[in-house]
Amino acid sequence: MVRAEGTTAERPVSAWVPLRTAVYRNLWLALFAANVGTWMQTVGAQWLLIDAPNASTLVALVQTASLLPVLLLALPAGTLADSFDRRHLLISVQLFLLVVAAALTLLTAAGRMPPALLLTLTFAFGVGQALTLPAWAALVPELVPRDQLRSAAALGSISFNAARAIGPALAGVLIARTGIAPVFALNAVAFGVFALALYRWRPENARAVEVPERFTAALRAGGRYVRHSPIVRRLLRRALVFLVPGSALWALLPLVADRRLGLDSTGYGLLLAALGVGAVLGGVLLPRVQTWLSPNQILLAAGLLFGGTLLVVGTIRAIPLVLLVLLPAGLAWVTVLVNVSAELQLFLPGWVRARGLAVYQVVFAGGQALGAFIWGVVADMAGLVTAFVAAGVLMLVGSVTSQIWRLPDLRGVAGDPATYWPRLQLAHEPDPRVGPVLVTVAYTVRPEHEREFLKAMDVVRGSRQRTGAMRWGLFREGESRERLVEVYLVPSWDEHLRQHGGRLTGADQEAEERARELADGEPEVRHLLPAAAGQAMTDDRQEP
Repeated sequence: MVRAEGTTAERPVSAWVPLRTAVYRNLWLALFAANVGTWMQTVGAQWLLIDAPNASTLVALVQTASLLPVLLLALPAGTLADSFDRRHLLISVQLFLLVVAAALTLLTAAGRMPPALLLTLTFAFGVGQALTLPAWAALVPELVPRDQLRSAAALGSISFNAARAIGPALAGVLIARTGIAPVFALNAVAFGVFALALYRWRPENARAVEVPERFTAALRAGGRYVRHSPIVRRLLRRALVFLVPGSALWALLPLVADRRLGLDSTGYGLLLAALGVGAVLGGVLLPRVQTWLSPNQILLAAGLLFGGTLLVVGTIRAIPLVLLVLLPAGLAWVTVLVNVSAELQLFLPGWVRARGLAVYQVVFAGGQALGAFIWGVVADMAGLVTAFVAAGVLMLVGSVTSQIWRLPDLRGVAGDPATYWPRLQLAHEPDPRVGPVLVTVAYTVRPEHEREFLKAMDVVRGSRQRTGAMRWGLFREGESRERLVEVYLVPSWDEHLRQHGGRLTGADQEAEERARELADGEPEVRHLLPAAAGQAMTDDRQEP
């Protein structure tokens, strides 16, 4: 079979294959329980506010309060997950969430849960989610083989969206029969289950970082990698274009159920269940869909499908039709976001994986938090119909742009670690904290090769900046027509040692080898360090 855009389709890996790995299966089931509890808590919080003054804004703010911490804390959380034991981090966070859920349960049962306190505790749940997501996402590639990563990403989506189908439906039944406090209590139990599963897991080869990066240095390194990676930036933009209009459905669906369809909490749970069932189907079918359509065609089809759903949900009052269109909407949602997440997991090198995925979580949460607030305000000011029509049109326009600003083809990118730089031979061993370090690489390039060499070095520039360089430049030596000198500045000697010891990939090696093929002989490398402690360049401007 040949897929669109002239690429040969590979035999799809079933979405269920990673579950054959016992460790992954146990943790996946425990995470599923936690996801069910989280969705029950979300429905309970939204329904607790449904009769409050300014309900449209308050209900939408439940989404904002839960997602805003991910926006604010995801990158620091990713830095922690790249630097320390991820299992211990995850256990601590689940215990924190258990305490918050218990407090929410007791206060709600006592009738002492005003909207401000409810949103504050929802924000605390968001803090826990912010610390959990990058650590778990970075852990998955260590639990399953690389060729099963796309299937594992689909399984993660199946877990999340099956919980989205089961959790709201279960919450709706419990709210109707027993009230909201038992819903919050079950959420506490779910966090306890996940913490227990993590505690019982004893990895044979526990991940350890011999010399962890300093927090601020690691944080900057993660931001620098994303800033200088065009592929990562393109993937993040595509996710954002889909998320902002798509958030209208999740934020305003409770109001559609209550005001336009006349449904109670059970009916609202059924609407979310329809979305969840569609999303589960999307996770199961995604590996096969990827053999039929290119990534850009998937983005177009999913965007058109979701945009049409927004228009129908916002303008039609027929309950069966709304339920029917929510099924493909869930499928479209999962298809786009799992595709982007899996591509990032495959592309990001191990040393920065959690930080790169954390930036994706920032985009994911920020797009939804911002969108939820915008559409809530629009609904309050102009009505639900206007908000849904505006979001639907924006989604349709955004889906068409996927054919203009297209996703890159990542299958030929060599992302495996590559340690190919020669062993450092210095007259003395510098302190790892010394810096900045100025590295110069002198090349001899014939005039007839210069144009191609400059193009090749532009690719090398990206490699240097992704792996540690704050500044980079290519200069012509005044005393020679054929001498070109690459100069780049690294924050510290430790940062440069990490470039030597694990930050480079096969793609970086290919870029350097292409440039060296166009030069004569081996380049001359020099490392320039501050002459005395505390002494550096006279220009002390900070890295932007």
